[in-house]
Amino acid sequence: MGFKLAISGKGGVGKSTVAAMFAHLAAADGARVLAIDADPDANLAAALGMPAAERRKIVPLAERRALIEQRTGAKVKQYGQVFKLNPDVADIAEKESARFRDVHLLVLGAIESGGSGCACPESVLLRALLMDVVLHKDDWVILDFEAGLEHLGRATAQGVDLMLIVVEPGRRAVETAAAVRRLSNEVGIRHVAVLGNKLASDEDRVFLEHALAGEDYLGGLPFSEIIHRADREDVPLVDAADAELLGQFRVLWERVKERLTC
Repeated sequence: MGFKLAISGKGGVGKSTVAAMFAHLAAADGARVLAIDADPDANLAAALGMPAAERRKIVPLAERRALIEQRTGAKVKQYGQVFKLNPDVADIAEKESARFRDVHLLVLGAIESGGSGCACPESVLLRALLMDVVLHKDDWVILDFEAGLEHLGRATAQGVDLMLIVVEPGRRAVETAAAVRRLSNEVGIRHVAVLGNKLASDEDRVFLEHALAGEDYLGGLPFSEIIHRADREDVPLVDAADAELLGQFRVLWERVKERLTC
């Protein structure tokens, strides 16, 4: 059975970069990897390094009206309907995922008609899909979440092996991390760890070590011009990173795997 890793944090902390690099490293380990972009900003494809022309072909599942209606038996954005609460989603991950190198990618998209409690066809389909890939698929699943964990229900959360919260050295990012930990505990995720990002100095390192006292803190990644340049030039970071940066990602990936397997 593949391991299931969820990654969350405040917007802008670099969680999609971390998710993408870990997806590539898991694939390099020989795992079959399914990366799921569950953040409405939907930039995991770019973080993976998928070319812009291929990214433009991706239609988020929440916008796949014909698929939603076919699987749930309900019309999108029409209220007062009866529809399937357990739609058949077993083939969606295989049929609807994009692929970049050895990583398969699903982009969920935003639910326009409500929040986490929305009982609309779109939400029902996405929740059923997440439950299927987390609880029943053998892939290594890496989930890139917004801080609110909008699509993650309690039943699905029990299949998540580790919630990894990415923080930058700032008070708001640390406060968001605490909120994500509370949400994770509320939905039943048992293992939570924290990873620092964009550390520019020893002062940043010390700040996070003190601010995250009592947390399972795996260590930090440096503030890196290489990462910014790869983003500006729209090239895969896994190709652009030098040996030092790749080594830092690999060290943290090994620490993540230790938590996943304990």
